[in-house]
Amino acid sequence: MVLPLYLAMTATEISAAPSPTFPCAYMACHFSPYGAGLAGIPDVLPEKAMLILNDRMACAGHSPDLVAGQLADAVSRLSCESVLLDFQRPPEPESVAMVTTILKKLPCPAAVTEGFAQPLDCPVFLSPAPLHIPSEQHIAPWRGRDIWLEAALCQEEVQITEKGMTHHPVFPTQQLEGGFYEEALRCCYRTQITGDSINFTLFDTPESLEKKLELAAELGVSRAVGLWQELGTFPTGKSSA
Repeated sequence: MVLPLYLAMTATEISAAPSPTFPCAYMACHFSPYGAGLAGIPDVLPEKAMLILNDRMACAGHSPDLVAGQLADAVSRLSCESVLLDFQRPPEPESVAMVTTILKKLPCPAAVTEGFAQPLDCPVFLSPAPLHIPSEQHIAPWRGRDIWLEAALCQEEVQITEKGMTHHPVFPTQQLEGGFYEEALRCCYRTQITGDSINFTLFDTPESLEKKLELAAELGVSRAVGLWQELGTFPTGKSSA
């Protein structure tokens, strides 16, 4: 695989593997519940790691200048290669101001999630394509941007009846094997026919995910980010940096 795959690890996981052989992402800094800045900034990280800031604690009431300064200092002190602003809450004026201020102060590449990306020119972090949608279609609206892609072993249930199609993701996923491989979607599937419907279980395997990431590289995605807990034995790509 030519696409670098950064594996997100907690501080405990990093301390148990202080010299990982794959690109590492620290999971994660967050907004302090007690002050106007950040909590969870690590003391040490592997060389050229990615630093992740999430919004599991809302950024409301926090100082953009203070947060941006703390992140910039951490990036320099820890020799971080990049930052991921993994904000999953819907954009609000305060969070937009926070992201904008952070991007101005960081000395390294930083990606934002799709909800914040449209008016910006920084890298965009895309969620995995729903399994019933081809990767090409999922990535197409962002072609021309620096794209970082979330890598995960996904699962989805699809039901087709005379009234149409319904689909929903399955979480937590099961470790499924066998079935059939669908080249256009680069995932596996199983089928079940009932009296009035055809039911498909779409699912990723490590092998299908690797093919999906190979295609993503061809489509211009520059890196992928996944969970070490899920993909720790996955064949990781090597950065050209």
